[in-house]
Amino acid sequence: MANLNLPFSANQQQLALLRLVNWGLKIGLIVFTADLFGLTTPPITLSYVLIIEACYVGFSYRFHRLSIDNHGLLFLTLLLDTLFWSTWLYFTGGATNAFVSLLLLPIAISAITLPGWAPWSLTALSTAFYSLMIINIPDHSVDDTANTAADMHAGHDMSQMAMDMPANPNMSHSMNMSMDMSSHYLGMWFNFVISALVLTITVGFIAKRIRQKNVELRYLREAQLRQEKILALGTASAQMAHQLATPLATLRLLVDEISDTAEDAEQTELLADMEQALNRCEVTLSDLRLATESIREQKQLQQSVAKLVALLSEQVSLLMPETQISLHISPEAETAILHTDMSLLPALLALVQNGAQASEDNQQGAKVDINISVSSSRSPSTQIMPQEINIMIRDYGVGIATHLLSTLGSNMVSSPKGLGIAVLLSHTSFERLGGKLYLKAHPQGGTEAIVTLPLAAKADHTKV
Repeated sequence: MANLNLPFSANQQQLALLRLVNWGLKIGLIVFTADLFGLTTPPITLSYVLIIEACYVGFSYRFHRLSIDNHGLLFLTLLLDTLFWSTWLYFTGGATNAFVSLLLLPIAISAITLPGWAPWSLTALSTAFYSLMIINIPDHSVDDTANTAADMHAGHDMSQMAMDMPANPNMSHSMNMSMDMSSHYLGMWFNFVISALVLTITVGFIAKRIRQKNVELRYLREAQLRQEKILALGTASAQMAHQLATPLATLRLLVDEISDTAEDAEQTELLADMEQALNRCEVTLSDLRLATESIREQKQLQQSVAKLVALLSEQVSLLMPETQISLHISPEAETAILHTDMSLLPALLALVQNGAQASEDNQQGAKVDINISVSSSRSPSTQIMPQEINIMIRDYGVGIATHLLSTLGSNMVSSPKGLGIAVLLSHTSFERLGGKLYLKAHPQGGTEAIVTLPLAAKADHTKV
């Protein structure tokens, strides 16, 4: 039986081996135990079917990796398994074959490994095959069974053979036995249908729940690994920030001393650039201290989106004066309130900086479009209630490779531009606040980063 915890390829290999065992079982039952289990002597046609099945078994074992993550191909193989089992049963006794319940095997496998439509389809097909075998039971099969039972009954008392009408009691008993065997076969059919339905419904439901739990566990495992990476990065960043404090203070003193003795315009312009760079480093270091304290004490505040936008514009003007921002904010978004901490603004700044750099690298200038809106949904009382805020940051770069869009922000990736650490840190910050980050290609070129953040409840609205 396929194991839900194994990779799909491992399950396929197990199924291929199971087909080999099934084929050997069919041969063994015909050659060695046909008389023991009362199997009908098969015609030569079954030999050709078994040869074809042997080719199919060998092909499925050799190329089992072809159906990796392909539910359609896996269903096709289980359908063929059902057809081969039905053919073997038909030529070895049909519904009178004691091994007719093996038709349930493909149903059980499909209920575990495939979506709900697959086991239902196989259940319907197997039930149809079994019904045809019930209908096509030869009359002599029932009569032979009944006659054998009647002979065994007559052997218990030989004195009954001397009675005046010896044939009539046996004939009546034979007819009763014939009716009993028909009822027996009908009961076997009904039992098969119930078993197939139990497998399809119960096992399928349990397998679905297990798959859902495995997906949740996989997501939690990935989130834990991501948090461990973030913790390592945070530790290294804190140590380096601490080491940078003293050199920055020294540079500030040196710049102040040099600015007092500057004589020409060239030196003055150079000092202005140095002042700008130092201011940026000092502001970043100060924000890092505040963010570290906020995270450590788990402080969250309520902030209006308008205030957040004002702070974002101010920080961009201070730290990235060459960046041009095209800002569009809906009226509903301006009055919306967010639960934030000190990590939200740096996370948004990192996305803006990445977008500006991508636009500049594409000879479009350091420009970024920011659109802020509120998504709404209709409540049971038919009132439209705001749910979350959407912040869309679009650049004019060449775009991100398709194979990186799904992993960038979730893991560190290797690319010519770096390791994607800034996006990874931003994604983690949004997740801490209950939000998400999506990256997608913009239809008109470039990349669009979509940040979704939950809004605070109206009762909690306190603007900051």
